Amino acid sequence: MKVNRSDHRTDNKELVATISDVAFEYATDTEEAYESACLVLLRILKDASLEREIGDRRVSTKYPH
Repeated sequence: MKVNRSDHRTDNKELVATISDVAFEYATDTEEAYESACLVLLRILKDASLEREIGDRRVSTKYPH
């Protein structure tokens, strides 16, 4: 029996919206919310990557992860 890989996928727009909502709920300002959401999305992409080498040098290291 062949497994349908799309069964485990989620809507990207919904995922980004949810991450953004949570980031803005807990952040003290807009900049912190955007950076937090960016870090979460980068972590998701890194964990999903086969190479595990995805990163963004523009993200500041101001907030520990």
